[in-house]
Amino acid sequence: MPINLITLHPATVHFPIALLLVGSLAGLLYLWWKQRPELRILTWWLLMLGWIGAGVAALTGLLAQGNLPPQAPYTPVLNGHISSGLALIVVYAALFYRVWLHRNRRSATDPADLLDVPGARLWLSLLLLLGMALVALGGWLGGQLVYTWGVNVGE
Repeated sequence: MPINLITLHPATVHFPIALLLVGSLAGLLYLWWKQRPELRILTWWLLMLGWIGAGVAALTGLLAQGNLPPQAPYTPVLNGHISSGLALIVVYAALFYRVWLHRNRRSATDPADLLDVPGARLWLSLLLLLGMALVALGGWLGGQLVYTWGVNVGE
């Protein structure tokens, strides 16, 4: 039985959505509420797993959209959905790049984790909030494609 590319995308989007939203929330709670080590661990593990999952979801989505007509009336919604998905991958990749830079450039007096750097609190919060907004936007646009336009439903 061949794998149906259309069914792979819906099967791969739910975990990245949950992982990225909960990981971002854990990071915000760590930054603004309590600096508990559990929140720090949750932040980085959930965000990394969610980011990897988002890459898989984006790949399956790009493969599934290959069967769609190029001049469909829902093309602007589809383009927004694709753009928001790719943008969230870039936002979280930028976050991980900054984590990598911090770990490789820090001195003996610097905090071990980027979440503990006092000057990083605001821009980290903004990146996490932007990532959450892109997850929500991409999910909403995906819902519009399925429930309003019936894209790739029942095939």
